[in-house]
Amino acid sequence: IFYIAKGIIVPLIFATILAILLHPVVNFFVRKKVNRLVAIVITLILAISVIIAFGGFLFSQASRFSESWPLLVDKFTDILNQTITWASGYFDVDQQRIHDWITATKSELINTSSAAIGKTLISLGNGLVILFLVPVYIFMILYYHPLLIDFIRRVFAKSDPGQVNEIIGQTKIVVQRYLVGLVIEAAIVGTLNSAALLLLGIDYAILLGIIGALLNVIPYIGGITAVALPMMIALATKPNGWYAIYVLAAYYFIQLIDNH
Repeated sequence: IFYIAKGIIVPLIFATILAILLHPVVNFFVRKKVNRLVAIVITLILAISVIIAFGGFLFSQASRFSESWPLLVDKFTDILNQTITWASGYFDVDQQRIHDWITATKSELINTSSAAIGKTLISLGNGLVILFLVPVYIFMILYYHPLLIDFIRRVFAKSDPGQVNEIIGQTKIVVQRYLVGLVIEAAIVGTLNSAALLLLGIDYAILLGIIGALLNVIPYIGGITAVALPMMIALATKPNGWYAIYVLAAYYFIQLIDNH
C-alpha cells in the first residue's frame, strides 16, 4: 500500500517536515497581530522566494559552466590521449586496442544514457507534480495545525495528556533544530569549499562549493562525489595535476572540520 501510494505519501512527509520548520515563522507573524491565514500565505511566499532566488543563482552559475563545457571536453580528450600514450608504453599495450575499447565503451554509454534520459524525463515530471503538491500540503498542515494536534491528543486520550503534549512539543523541536542545523552546516561547508577553490584559482568555485555542500548531506558517497567534481575541473583547466591533489587535500581538511 505504501509503495502504490508513494506519490502521495512522500510529498506529504516532506510537507510535514517543512511545515514544522516554518511553523515558528507563522507564529511570529500571528504574535504581530497578523491574521493566521495571511501569516501562512506570507510565510509560504517568503520560503518560495528564498528557494527561487537560490535556484536562480545556481542556474546562472550552471549556465556559465555549460558555456565552457566544450573546452573542458577538449581538454579531457587531450588528457585521455596522453594517458593512453603513457599506458601503452608502460604496460606494453597497443594504443589501437585501447582506443577500440574506449569507442565500444562510449557506444554502450550512449545507449545506456538514451534509456536513462527517458527515465529522467519521467522522474522530472513526477518531481514537478510533487513541486506543486508540497506547497499545498504545507498550507493545509499549517492552517489545520490546531485540529491536527487536537486529533493526536484525542487518539491518546487514555494516556497521560501532559506526557502526550510533551512528546509532541519535543518532536517539533527536534525536527526544527535538526533542519536548521543541517542548513547551517551546509552553509558553512559551502563557504569553506568555495573559499578553498577560489584560493586555488579553480574555475566555477562558487557553483562547485555549493554543489559540494548539498552532496555532503548524503552520507558516505556524498563527500566522495563532492570532491570528484572539482578535481575533474582542476585536471581539465590547470596546467598540471597537482591542483587536483590540492583540491583533494583542501576538501579532506574541510571534511575533518565538518565531521568533528
